[in-house]
Amino acid sequence: MYRCFIAFFASLLLASGVSAQSTRKFPPTALRGTFEVVQAPDVALNATPARLAAGARIFGQDNMLKLSASLTGQKFLVHYTVDPQGLLKDVWILTADEAAKKPWPATAAEAQGWLFDPVAQVWSKP
Repeated sequence: MYRCFIAFFASLLLASGVSAQSTRKFPPTALRGTFEVVQAPDVALNATPARLAAGARIFGQDNMLKLSASLTGQKFLVHYTVDPQGLLKDVWILTADEAAKKPWPATAAEAQGWLFDPVAQVWSKP
């Protein structure tokens, strides 16, 4: 009896976890760009040299963590954040639905001048 009860609640928790991952929430500091791992930790961000921070996280389209070495030589459209030293901190490889949300700022100056709706995950130009 208790096993059935525990199994039922475990399945509910798993189902709620899967649905929560279907819509990712990006921080308002996330910028959009192109990303390519040259040789970790060296990357190309918008075709210019950049570097991954220590402890940087790269999330795939399935929101699972990806190893930078497994992405070497591939180009992706991403959202990313940078740390205070200018190193890449978090990188999210975009799905087709996420990439379709436009406009999205490519620079910090654009992000400061635009308005972000964190619930709808959209930017608007004033």
